[in-house]
Amino acid sequence: MLKKTTLAVGGAALFLAWNGLLLLFLWSRPGGLPTPQDPPQIPAGSRQLPAQLLQLAQDAEAELRLQRELLLQIQKLGLSRRQNPPKSPQNPTVPPIPTATAPEELPVIPVLVLACDRSSVRRCLDKILRYRPDPRRFPVIVSQDCGHAETAKVIESYGGAVAHIRQPELGDVAAPPEHRKFQGYYRISRHYRWALGQVFRTFRYRAAIVVEDDLEVAPDFFEYFQAVFPLLRKDPSLWCASAWNDNGKEAMVDPERAELLYRTDFFPGLGWLLLAELWDELEPKWPPAFWDDWMRQPEQRRGRSCVRPEVSRTMTFGRKGVSHGQFFDQYLKFIKLNDRFVPFTQLDLSYLKKDEYERFFLRQVYSAPEIQLEELQKDSGRDSGPVRLQYRGRDSFKALAKALGLMDDLKSGVPRAGYRGIVSFVCRGRRVFLAPPSDWTGYDPSWS
Repeated sequence: MLKKTTLAVGGAALFLAWNGLLLLFLWSRPGGLPTPQDPPQIPAGSRQLPAQLLQLAQDAEAELRLQRELLLQIQKLGLSRRQNPPKSPQNPTVPPIPTATAPEELPVIPVLVLACDRSSVRRCLDKILRYRPDPRRFPVIVSQDCGHAETAKVIESYGGAVAHIRQPELGDVAAPPEHRKFQGYYRISRHYRWALGQVFRTFRYRAAIVVEDDLEVAPDFFEYFQAVFPLLRKDPSLWCASAWNDNGKEAMVDPERAELLYRTDFFPGLGWLLLAELWDELEPKWPPAFWDDWMRQPEQRRGRSCVRPEVSRTMTFGRKGVSHGQFFDQYLKFIKLNDRFVPFTQLDLSYLKKDEYERFFLRQVYSAPEIQLEELQKDSGRDSGPVRLQYRGRDSFKALAKALGLMDDLKSGVPRAGYRGIVSFVCRGRRVFLAPPSDWTGYDPSWS
């Protein structure tokens, strides 16, 4: 390419030299040629020139301008190709890899969409592409398992807007005999490991947002992740940021406070951001199945938290899946998707740093008056301040959670959306904290 560019520049230079000599001769004649500022008329001195010679001079001047523009374009093309070399034709689906000189405040964060046999992935991709602020900063990679032809056709219909990669191993995964009915969970875990490996090892990205093919994203989905990314980079007590609130049913959140963010000890998933450093830690011990519950174990969490919103920035429309609709009809289909854009990148989110968060959050929780469930259920509470419901023990928590419509399952002793055992939600228009005693000392994994 460099040789061709040099030849083109040399040819243009020779042509310019020839035209320059011709023009020098013409300008030396009486009357000269009209300048670009002159009106298109024949000066008096040039009336002695034959009409053909005058036309030739005007044509030569126009050609001179054209060749000058051509030379500038050639120079720009050569510079552009040196700065942005073409992709290898052997791997046309590889998304652009960020350079090491990219400004830290404008990181390149790909969106990894895990797909299988849902042609409804179009609903997911349409919203991601609609709300994506910059294709260069948020390349979309769709990793497909299953080899489902109809789904592959849908993905490929987006052309260069997304990169389509395919999980190469499509057979069953070796599993214990008692887990044969869970083969789907084994395949999902294998797919996650391969796809994340592609993002962080092959494409060498430093962070990624993970989305599944049955999720729809909110208008400020990207704004949210842009804002929390620096927190994740700087605070070692955080290991992920999620777009999901497990207890985010419409009646249990405050849509007027859509800017509220929380720390949670429960790994939410369902649209989450992780750094390459975390993948370095998790990849060597990645589980053969049930990867999300494995993430919630103390050995992986290691006392770290995630950021999660008051109002979810994702919702799921995938009732059918390997879980056979578990929780969907009772909880998931009622999750409210945020519809009001919040300019998170313009807000001060330093309150989410661990020490500062615990200082104000714990004070807010344990300064709220304690009430009984019966009082809460009969009081409208719309003009009242926050209150606290206290639980002591696993059975007490599950009974209260079930009565209030919260998700009552625990993973390694951690309640969904909980932080230090505290679950924040809205009930009958009032902010409620379902909390353990103030002398709480830690989670008990036997509560699972």
